[in-house]
Amino acid sequence: MTIAFMGIDLAKNVFQLHGVDADGNAVFKKRVRREGLLAELADIPACRIGIEACTGAFWWQRQFEGLGHTVKVIAPQYVKPFLKHQKNDRNDAEAICTALMQPNMKFVPPKNEEQQDIQALHRARRRLVNHRTALACQMRGLLLDRGVTIPLTLGRARQRIPEILEDQSNGLTDMTREIIADLFEFMLHLDTRIKAFDRRIDKVFRSNPDCQRIARICGVGSKTATAVVAAVGDGKEFKNGRHMAAWMGLVPRQHSSGDKRLLMGISKRGDKHLRTLLIHGARSVVRVSQGRTDAFSRWVNSIRERRGMNRAIVAVANKNARVIWAMLRRNEEFRAHA
Repeated sequence: MTIAFMGIDLAKNVFQLHGVDADGNAVFKKRVRREGLLAELADIPACRIGIEACTGAFWWQRQFEGLGHTVKVIAPQYVKPFLKHQKNDRNDAEAICTALMQPNMKFVPPKNEEQQDIQALHRARRRLVNHRTALACQMRGLLLDRGVTIPLTLGRARQRIPEILEDQSNGLTDMTREIIADLFEFMLHLDTRIKAFDRRIDKVFRSNPDCQRIARICGVGSKTATAVVAAVGDGKEFKNGRHMAAWMGLVPRQHSSGDKRLLMGISKRGDKHLRTLLIHGARSVVRVSQGRTDAFSRWVNSIRERRGMNRAIVAVANKNARVIWAMLRRNEEFRAHA
């Protein structure tokens, strides 16, 4: 029995293995519990293993590679077309194995422990930011229900809410004032925690040479730089910068047939947080480019004048993604536009 490819359906306690030979014939099918998985794979000669991207996938990837296997992580949407019959563990493992064998299959970039730590920082910070936004919206709604309005921006809300609580002529009841005061105090506590996460991200940024190099790009700061390095590493999973920009969802969504080509809005594939950071950075670049005469600003302004503000922002984000790939993959320094 020679196993060339193996698909493993990951789970919490029970794992399904499906192995095929070089001709695609099924030669190994087994259901293994968590405590016996590594021992089972240690007895199998080195082969190519495919697993779906999910919680714990990168940890298992490192464990399997430690046994001498070549491991690839596949996005679930690329596995689903190969699923036959009904969904169960056996069919899922077979579908993963079939997807792994495809010569043009796209794989998820691997992540080491340091990259996962950085991603955890960003995800925890994003969770706190979402909670803070929800708190501000709730306070705004509670006050509006009593006929008191506050501006939409978070900074103005911080300024106006204490003034509203001190104003005794606005008709708010004592209970409402207590509720708003408690929510406002909680929001200030979240501000403190978010700043603590910002300091941690800045510390990671200062200790990583790759992050510092790509932060020299216009529109890329410490948060964007650390998020990109955590997500793509050295960029070797992408054949070029255009491929990485498409993976981030910064290219038009296409619905074409025959000679009729229809390009719509951006595909929004990949990591939403990473794409958001690149878009926000590009928005600042487009804003400050107005009135400048250097080559890059002229290019940005020409797109903005011809295609509008939003398309110009996406174009800058797409360009930054390509430049980032070139710098990471070729280990080059940023070269400013002439």
